[in-house]
Order: sequence, then C-alpha cells, then structure tokens
Amino acid sequence: MGVIVRFIVSALVLMLVGFILPGFKTMSFFHALFAAVVIAALGWVVESLLGKTVSPYSRGVVGFLVSAVIIWAAQFIVPGMSVSLVGALLAAFVIGIIDLFVPTTIR
Repeated sequence: MGVIVRFIVSALVLMLVGFILPGFKTMSFFHALFAAVVIAALGWVVESLLGKTVSPYSRGVVGFLVSAVIIWAAQFIVPGMSVSLVGALLAAFVIGIIDLFVPTTIR
C-alpha cells in the first residue's frame, strides 16, 4: 500500500512541476504516474550501477545532476512527456525542494 501512495504522490508532484515550470510539458495523471514509475526504475538502475553516492538523497551536486539526467531521459520512454534540459534541471531542483516537505520515500 505504501508503494502505491509513493507513486501517487510522485505523480502529483510531477503534474505540479509540469504546471509551474517552463520546459516541462504538463501531463495527465496517468502519464505522470507512468513517468513516476519510469523515473524510479531509471533511478534504481543508475544507483545499482554507480552506487548510492549518485542518489539524489545524498543531496550533492552529483545527485542533483543525475536526477536531472534521469528526468530528461524519461521523456524518451513516457508518451506525452516533454522536457528540455533546462526544464529537467529546474524540475530536479523543484522536486528536491518539494521532497524536503513531502517525502516520496517510505521512511
């Protein structure tokens, strides 16, 4: 049940980011939900290959840049998602800020 709530919250955050940021196309809820799953899967693959130090939760510049690249790369998998490089950087920043107040991980 917690995983479902996590993906729903992530989808809502992606929809909010798409609404407020330039360079990040607004998505429907189902596209945003699919994008949340794809971003989580890509993040898991990157962490598996490169280690936990590239995680966005390490709060470093590398984690921030990796998050932006993952968000940018997800547009090639998710239909209806369009993100520019600047949009991905801004989205990673805003999602990081939102995650401070509304965590999307189960702790």
